[in-house]
Amino acid sequence: MHIADRRHKANGILAALPDEELARIRSRFERVELPLGSVIHEPNAPLKYVYFPLSGIISLLNLMEDGSCGEISVIGNEGVESVVLFMGGERSPNRGVVQGELTAIRLPARVVKEEFARGGALQRLLLRYTQALMVQMGQTVVCNRHHTVDKQLCRWLLLSFDRMGSDHLVMTQELIANMLGVRREGVTCAARKLQEAGLIKYSRGHITLLDRDGMEERACECYRVVRQEYDRLLGAYC
Repeated sequence: MHIADRRHKANGILAALPDEELARIRSRFERVELPLGSVIHEPNAPLKYVYFPLSGIISLLNLMEDGSCGEISVIGNEGVESVVLFMGGERSPNRGVVQGELTAIRLPARVVKEEFARGGALQRLLLRYTQALMVQMGQTVVCNRHHTVDKQLCRWLLLSFDRMGSDHLVMTQELIANMLGVRREGVTCAARKLQEAGLIKYSRGHITLLDRDGMEERACECYRVVRQEYDRLLGAYC
């Protein structure tokens, strides 16, 4: 289904495109809705599409030989999924999974690559976004190595709420544990502490943010580093 209205404005990168560039790709817009757990691409499979989320989030996961996994980044309506495609690769080493029901604008990979090669606004936006995404990936590695599960959970929840554009998230503790690469018991204990502190409400996989300021105070510096870098690189555009 092609998009003929202005719903693309919900995505920061598409909203920042000048009319001339938008007109070249608009006819190829396809709106897709994918449920929680949908796999967008598997590791090393050819990438056919690029996704610009309007709502919901996509997680990029690193898979290990023993079947375990860990999240390296979370993508929402601030950005785009499949940056490796326009950076010169045709495949991603990661799995892309929907975490939270996703509504997105999907474009064929060829269309995005052709527009990127023109060297216009889309290219500049995608390169800036890629730099911000690299900061998120690097900070995630540091956070998972040096910070407690409590602080990791605060960072992950805040980044997810930001990208969902909502204070409500549907996510089980088991899935969060998989994202963070920690034991489920650790997430259960950390979530209980946050709830007892009045920062979140958690019930049967439904998480509601009650006190953002308190959550940010409790989070480690990793959340602030990532958010400030996105604001610095994309704030003037998105």
